[in-house]
Amino acid sequence: MKKVAVVFNGGTISMIVDERIKAAVPGLTGEEIMKMVTGIERFCEIETYTFSNLPSPHMSIENMLELSKFVKKLLAREDIHGVVVTHGTDTMEETAYLLDLTIDTPKPVVFTGAMKSSSELGYDGPSNLAEAICTAISEQAMKRGVLVCFNGKLNSASEVTKVNTLSIDAFSTPGFGPLGIVDNNEVIFYRKNTLSKKILVDNINAKVDVIKCTAGQDSSLIDYCIDKGDEGIVLEALGRGNVPPAMLTGIDRAIKKGIPVAMVSRCFEGRVHDSYGYVGGGKMLRDMGVIFVDNMPGQKARIKLILALSKTKNMDEVRAIFKEK
Repeated sequence: MKKVAVVFNGGTISMIVDERIKAAVPGLTGEEIMKMVTGIERFCEIETYTFSNLPSPHMSIENMLELSKFVKKLLAREDIHGVVVTHGTDTMEETAYLLDLTIDTPKPVVFTGAMKSSSELGYDGPSNLAEAICTAISEQAMKRGVLVCFNGKLNSASEVTKVNTLSIDAFSTPGFGPLGIVDNNEVIFYRKNTLSKKILVDNINAKVDVIKCTAGQDSSLIDYCIDKGDEGIVLEALGRGNVPPAMLTGIDRAIKKGIPVAMVSRCFEGRVHDSYGYVGGGKMLRDMGVIFVDNMPGQKARIKLILALSKTKNMDEVRAIFKEK
């Protein structure tokens, strides 16, 4: 029988409502949650580990890298077929993507969690956990990178994003849809995914911020990031990848100082491209040296830029990393 390691890392799946303050707080242990996943012992052996019991917004980039190292040690064991990680939904896509970039293994690594706490009607934690475990033992889930299993849907960590603040169907892949589903304990994949090029690092040593572009915005936020010592900046640009003209001086200043500026769109779907040649348009930005990051959201571009800068401070090497998927 296959063996799966389940790593509990906090989030709503482990929360209960504190009657004193009338709000959900961390409370359940991993063992208590597993007792609700009835019948799973018929499918595989389970080993449980508690990495943390942090709410999702408390996760730092350093926490994420330590989690990656913890999961790597489990995956190195011959008797472990796959690893399931529970995580709060607010930053799940960021942590899952960091592990996708920093773990090189054919074995399944599957993230899951819950949108409702154990004190609410319709608590979705046990069903999501059961489906994630079914995915982790599936041969079909091998060599697919890190996956996110939520509400019966399977999405790639490199593609998925949280799209709803309250629905139990909170995660999706804009523009492409899920890789597959879990139906009646069976894992079914409908399409292939491109595996992320790994960025293997031992430590995080780069500061990167994300700036969302809005109409009429100037360079003040970019200048602030430069002056406080950021080593990289991610711009969530307008539309196809354009900025207000007043932001150009800040972008130019950053690039001339050797600070890579990576650009995504603030739009929910679509990729950035140098389609427009007016002042502040994508063509001008590319000519200035801005790194175009295809269809990735800003929060994931930040993760990738942090890892890239933790690996190398050479601007050309950072650009090369972003040319790879």
